[in-house]
Amino acid sequence: MTSYPARLLTVLFACVISMGVAVAQSDKSNDSQSSDIAKQLANPIANLISVPFQWNYDRGRGANHMGSDQTLLVQPVIPINLSGGDILVVRPIVTTEWLNNVNGYTGAGEGNVQLETFYAPNTGSSVIWGIGPYLSSPAGSSGHFGSQQTGAGVTAVILDRVGQWTYGMLAFQSWSVGGVATSGTANNLYGQPFVAYVTPDNWTFALNTQSNYNYDMHRTSVPVNFDVSKLISIDKLPIQLTLGPRYIVSSIPGGPQGWGARAAITFVFTK
Repeated sequence: MTSYPARLLTVLFACVISMGVAVAQSDKSNDSQSSDIAKQLANPIANLISVPFQWNYDRGRGANHMGSDQTLLVQPVIPINLSGGDILVVRPIVTTEWLNNVNGYTGAGEGNVQLETFYAPNTGSSVIWGIGPYLSSPAGSSGHFGSQQTGAGVTAVILDRVGQWTYGMLAFQSWSVGGVATSGTANNLYGQPFVAYVTPDNWTFALNTQSNYNYDMHRTSVPVNFDVSKLISIDKLPIQLTLGPRYIVSSIPGGPQGWGARAAITFVFTK
């Protein structure tokens, strides 16, 4: 990682550590509750309302690999309690993207809006699973920020919790149901294996890949993310701060290359 991304990553990491240490020293009364929240945040379909704002930086974009992009994802997790302890989890994902010199284009716009839903029965065990409809819709018409096709399909997740560890897989299958294919299609298979370890003092170390295979291009993009998070509390509001590097193992033509960075802030609203 070179120059600006490296400096930015260092500064953000220092901020996470300093804020986490300062707040942890000043608020020891809610350790048990905080530990439970930190563990739940490692579960993508936890019965917990959370609103993450996630920033990603990637480089090597475009035909000459000279461009870069930054994305901001807002992806709230909204659980709805059903009878018998079952829940319905709704996860809308809204993406804003800024491209810099990607095939000569520089500008900002909205990416595809996605909706993931999971019906998660009460299993009565450490293993949790969920399944439900998936939808994807283009938010703009420029073609610079994702496919102009509408996608529909199914999304699913399965995970297990063993002590401080959480591991599992989140996936979706999307098929195109209309729209123009000139900027890419919505015929995708997505898989996100993940593993996370939560320490007793509410640090979380997580590793995941976000592999997306496009059936029409016959290509797979595979970013690998390593995140370090710290759960803090500000005026009794739980907030998780996240920072980490990412590496693009493979991508579609014109996609990002090499090292990037990720940072996030997640607001948690306990019931």
